[in-house]
Amino acid sequence: MSLAIVLVAALLLVVALAGAPRWRAWRRQAWASRPFPADWRTILRRRVPLYRQLPPDLQHQLRRRILVFLAEKPFLGCAGLAVTDEMRVTIAAHACLLRLNRGGPLFPELRQILVYPGAFVVDRVHASPGGVLRDERRVLAGESWSQGQVILSWQDVLDGARAVDDGHNVVLHEFAHQLDQETGSANGAPLLGSRAAHARWARVMADEFAALQARIRAREVAQARAQAGWSWFGSSSDDVEPLPADLISDYGATNEAEFFAVVTEVFFEQPGALAERHPALFALLRDYYRVDPRTWH
Repeated sequence: MSLAIVLVAALLLVVALAGAPRWRAWRRQAWASRPFPADWRTILRRRVPLYRQLPPDLQHQLRRRILVFLAEKPFLGCAGLAVTDEMRVTIAAHACLLRLNRGGPLFPELRQILVYPGAFVVDRVHASPGGVLRDERRVLAGESWSQGQVILSWQDVLDGARAVDDGHNVVLHEFAHQLDQETGSANGAPLLGSRAAHARWARVMADEFAALQARIRAREVAQARAQAGWSWFGSSSDDVEPLPADLISDYGATNEAEFFAVVTEVFFEQPGALAERHPALFALLRDYYRVDPRTWH
């Protein structure tokens, strides 16, 4: 009798596990079908200028994803911050821009979003090139952890959302890291679906990453020569033409993971310039994100 009970229990467990994905998909569909609150629409129009630029079909799609995101992902206020709907909707809207035109769960590894009033301090142990460990204190606007947390400064969220054409948006940056971390530790390569897609991604990203590092080195050499009173042609430092600022920020040269997050910000906020100056990189991101922000007005 006890063996029969064990077998029945095991069978019920197998059935439950097999039906879980279907149940979760049904639940997400139910959440997405709910009416979108009118005050949330007001928040989108006021706090998310990128939303106003979307065509109507993508606006509708984004609202549906926001409903699911906010039903699934808990927000926690830190340092005494009381999380409001304005914070939740603003953050969710920018995060869900990265998941337009694709099915499946939204950031399946994400467990919670922690929000600070402003920049926050983290203490880390840093290994120097000689192997010596030392404590390091950093002030951050955002951070993404592979354990399933995104930490954000609300003030920096507002600042990044307000200027939609400067290539800087902390929510886009940190949630790009979440996409990257779905494959494990962040390495600059999110889930891509095929060997051919991985090969293309690796080739384009490696070329662009190396080119950014080379541009930074060239700029540093030019600056050093200018400070020493030299120029490329032996004239005075007053005649030296400064190298133009790069579209992709120097922070993107930190490592491959930061490069992916940085170029994601540029793709959504400065798509025309990215397509013109880095066409292969723009095409890669357009195909991955399945949108073309150049068409948004």
